[in-house]
Amino acid sequence: MSLGIVSAAYIAASVLFILALGGLSNQEKAKRAIWFGIVGMAIAAIATIFGPGVANYWLLIPAIAVGSYVGLEVARRVEMTDMPQLVAALHSFVGLAAVFIGLNAELELAAVQAVLASGGDGHEFAGFAAKLAHKNAVEISILKVEVFLGIFIGAVTFTGSIVAFGKLAGKISGTPTKLPGGHMLNAGALVISLILGLMYFNGAGVWTMVAVIIVAGFIGWHLIMGIGGADMPVVVSMLNSYSGWAAAAIGFTLGNDLLIVVGALVGSSGAILSYIMCKAMNRQFVSVILGGFGGPSGPQMEVEGEQIAIDADGVAAALDDADSVIIVPGYGMAVAQAQQSVSELIQRLRAKGKNVRFGIHPVAGRLPGHMNVLLAEAKVPYDIVLEMDEINDDFPDTDVVMIIGSNDIVNPAAQDDPNSPIAGMPVLEVWKAKQVFVSKRGQGTGYSGIENPLFYKENTRMFYGDAKDSINELLKRIS
Repeated sequence: MSLGIVSAAYIAASVLFILALGGLSNQEKAKRAIWFGIVGMAIAAIATIFGPGVANYWLLIPAIAVGSYVGLEVARRVEMTDMPQLVAALHSFVGLAAVFIGLNAELELAAVQAVLASGGDGHEFAGFAAKLAHKNAVEISILKVEVFLGIFIGAVTFTGSIVAFGKLAGKISGTPTKLPGGHMLNAGALVISLILGLMYFNGAGVWTMVAVIIVAGFIGWHLIMGIGGADMPVVVSMLNSYSGWAAAAIGFTLGNDLLIVVGALVGSSGAILSYIMCKAMNRQFVSVILGGFGGPSGPQMEVEGEQIAIDADGVAAALDDADSVIIVPGYGMAVAQAQQSVSELIQRLRAKGKNVRFGIHPVAGRLPGHMNVLLAEAKVPYDIVLEMDEINDDFPDTDVVMIIGSNDIVNPAAQDDPNSPIAGMPVLEVWKAKQVFVSKRGQGTGYSGIENPLFYKENTRMFYGDAKDSINELLKRIS
């Protein structure tokens, strides 16, 4: 395949990736957007594999086959509830790939320079080695900057994503954890990385990059360990951004224009999404990354009262009498895989002429857009799925609010308690409705460990039990 055809394929793939990102902003266009991304990636992979300078197909083809099979099996087996941790795990692979490619570039550069120093003219090289052989001193210096950035960002992304995976999967506590010294340790590690980078630029050797991997890996681990569970949606999108910038840096190293474009798209879109979610939580991005919901600044307000339970008959009677209903889903709905049952419930309620809508918080669940995907999977009409800003003013005129597995995004302490870990975070003001029913497994505080005064309010009743089982019990009583 000629270089011209490869360039044309890369342009086509870039356009398809841009169309994919643009389409994902709309639920109705999302499916088509995903196909744009799939076709774009297929074109990019084929053009790269069969492009000029590529060799060792005996190793490349089996690696692609094994990777494709593993990816297919993982996609088949992973439930939607596990999607956040899967995304975090995939980010770690991108970071690790950047580290390996950066190290390989440095080793290849050292080998090429050794041959040239011994009198070789560079004609014996092919592929990436040939590119290195024709670089002048300035270009090699730029290459080393690219290698350093790719390795540093890649190592931070790799270990940070592993920790994020552990927290999302429940294998690591969601409580913020820092070593003694906290931010100073991170700052010190960053300074050490920069010093090692300067030594590398001045010819200290590949060992400096190995040391950078270790130090940057510590930064990624310690940084994400210090972020609380409530901030995990931001962390996932932030790591997505990191993986993009790591890919872009390696794209410069390899001289691959498409990798640069894709890395920039992923990096910038991840950064924008992180900003949007931080705004939705009334948080500063730097504050989230450096501290997260690390803990209250003073004593929190004491929660008074008791949680009053209600059974399926009581909830069904209230829904039957209600004219307007808003359902607020959260990660608990995903865990229980209750979206299909919820979809059936709203169909029956709408058939009775009731005004039923969904209220979605920007950071509901543990992944941006998690609830929207679940509801789309359950064939819930897009026009009744409203964002927080669109529905918050309607709660005072709503008869019944059903909360299914949500905690922080409906917590009035965000407005009432200045010492709450989520103080200032915009929330769905569900307590203003006439009646509130909370579908919840038990009386625990949930993933982030923050107490919710909503559960103790006079107009709130706790509908205990597995969300799917609870909704199915309602379906038996609502014809």
